[in-house]
This record gives sequence, structure tokens and C-alpha cells, in this order.
Amino acid sequence: MTQTVKRGGNSNHPEAGSAIAVEPIRRLEDIKAIKKLLADKPRDLALFTVGINTNLRASDLLQLTVSQVRGLKPMDEITLKERKTGKARRISLNRACVEAINAWLKTMPKDMDDNDPLFSGQRGPLTVGTIHGLVKSWCKAINLKGNFGSHSLRKSFGYHQRVTFGAGLPELMTIFNHSTQKQTLAYLCVQPDEVKSVYENQL
Repeated sequence: MTQTVKRGGNSNHPEAGSAIAVEPIRRLEDIKAIKKLLADKPRDLALFTVGINTNLRASDLLQLTVSQVRGLKPMDEITLKERKTGKARRISLNRACVEAINAWLKTMPKDMDDNDPLFSGQRGPLTVGTIHGLVKSWCKAINLKGNFGSHSLRKSFGYHQRVTFGAGLPELMTIFNHSTQKQTLAYLCVQPDEVKSVYENQL
């Protein structure tokens, strides 16, 4: 899977129009390290937590509004239209998402409008390029080697659903709107490992 990102002022961004193959964050200890790194940054922690606990693309994370998430309880469902496909997407937010979102909401100005984007900065709403740079900087800060970007959040969700929690391929195919199991395995960067594991079985 490649991700094309427009060049911005952040040195973490690739050249304009270039593409990189981004990876999931495979190790749970690295996910914990990033959460620890962001412990005093509630917006970034909420962005990271929701990103790795849902199949939302960065562009869809940026569509979330304050009104959509205010007052949510774990496993409550929200609906949004995917920016890439135009299709309505229904997702449930788990406890980790809700707790991180609520912590972020508590720090927001009291006059925050319900229609305002959930993830914004001092200069206004974030962009996909901004998220790309943030993810790269977080991974670099914990000395994580590899190619990472905004799409790594979504891929991390799928990777761990499969590898850590044992989610079935049919369910993951539906979640990611893939047409074949091979496509899902390749997308989640688990196909080589699962094929190799077959040869470890001894008769």
C-alpha cells in the first residue's frame, strides 16, 4: 500500500507527489511507547488512539465533529460518509477511544461549537499532511525504524485485529471493503508471516 502526500513545511513530509509504502505499527510495546509519549498531549493522544482502534482513514478522522462524539459511551455507534468512497460508514468506538476523546474534550474551550472539527490546532483544522508528519515524528521519537505515515494508523488497527486478536479474514475484508482475502493479507502486511508460519508446522 502506498500513500501519496503533498509536501509541506514539515521536514517529515516526502517530496510532492512522491509515494511511500507505509507500514503498521506491529509491536504492542511500540504502541504503548507512543501513548506514553503523548500522555500530556490530549489531542494527539486522542487522534492516535482513535486512529489505531478504527478503520477510519486520516481524511475521515478529520471529518469527525465535536457533536458526533460528545457524550459517547463505549461501543456507541457513529455514522459518517467516507471521503474517499462517498459511502456511509458505521463504526463503534471502544472504551480506549471514548476515554481518549473525553480527555481531549475536557481541554477544549467552553465556547467550542458542536459543529467544529474534533481534531484542530491553533491555526485551525488539521490536514492529512499534518497527521502524516505527526505519525512520522512519533515513530521517530521512540526510535521505530520503517516507513510510517497517516495511513499507518488504519493499517495498525487491521494488523492487530488479525495478529493480536485473531479476527477472521471475512470480517476484515468487510471492514476494509476488500474483494479478496489475499488483498486483505497484503494490505495488513501479514501475508508473508502467515505463509511462513505454515512451514513451521511439523508432521
